[in-house]
Amino acid sequence: MIIVMETNANREQVNGIVARVKALGLGAHLSEGEERTIIGIVGSPLPPTLDDELEVQSGVERVVRITKKYKLTGWDFHPQKTRIAVRDVVIGGDAVTIIAGPCSVESEEQTVDTARAIKAAGATILRGGAYKPRTSPYEFRGLGRRGLEILATAREETGMPIITEVMTPADIEQVGEFTDIFQIGARNAQNYLLLEEVGKAGKPVMLKRGLSMLMEEWLLAAEYVMAQGNPDVILCERGIRTFESSTRNTLDVSSVPVIQGMSHLPVFIDPSHAAGKRALVPALALAGIAAGADGLMIEVHPSPDHALSDGAQSLTFDQFDELTPRIAAVAEAVGRSFAPMPQMAAV
Repeated sequence: MIIVMETNANREQVNGIVARVKALGLGAHLSEGEERTIIGIVGSPLPPTLDDELEVQSGVERVVRITKKYKLTGWDFHPQKTRIAVRDVVIGGDAVTIIAGPCSVESEEQTVDTARAIKAAGATILRGGAYKPRTSPYEFRGLGRRGLEILATAREETGMPIITEVMTPADIEQVGEFTDIFQIGARNAQNYLLLEEVGKAGKPVMLKRGLSMLMEEWLLAAEYVMAQGNPDVILCERGIRTFESSTRNTLDVSSVPVIQGMSHLPVFIDPSHAAGKRALVPALALAGIAAGADGLMIEVHPSPDHALSDGAQSLTFDQFDELTPRIAAVAEAVGRSFAPMPQMAAV
């Protein structure tokens, strides 16, 4: 259910509605636009007479029951597109955002060198895994806390915000000490306990689409985060599992316009995990921007052939440098801009 307040409704009237809703044991989430405030009500059961009771309250324009399973992620509750500020970067705005970096943090030199190179080429956020979910328990699974410390050093060197994956609720506090954005990987996309706990952590969350996840299920997973009071969720399409074996996954480019029609949340494309082969990454990246994606997440490594994880799909510094002007050109063609971070004097 949503409560649409009148354009001239004051703070006292809004607070009164929120207090009434919470007194019933329901959750109230505010969406404050330029013209009016919308109050989203979540929880169950909703009293059958609640509509009539609230519609006569001072400052209320109308009450609408939402029949979709997803509430907070939908346009009904939040009619303006979500923009998320992360340090000096705005995600979901007019400019396309590029997240880049190695799959795994392997050393300080590797990570800092990569951060400098991708920033010079136009990336605005650094990615890197300190804790890595791997199909085999015998593969490199990250440096743990030391990896987080290295990411923080790279941020200090370049000024770039960082994003890294959190795998368990027990790791949230430690990862939260370092990261600017929590990443929830495809394997954990429906780990609802993790989603709830990361939603309480007070930082933006990137939620990757699960291997076989329907789009409604994807939005409902985001709902778990938002229901904890965290509105800053980014959705990331990274390819889904199909019968095709010539790519690592099948990139569902159509998910961008479909999700944008369903939700106000920013949508990213991860061409690296979809392709599995670096030669295919540029084409998929450009396709994502052409489809209207708010940003890209691209794996870049100083020496991909020697990478400890995902080297086959990682771009070299030169390849990434060649790709970003093409991203800028496609972004401009679809009415978006491409705004790299300003360079720091020390870089």
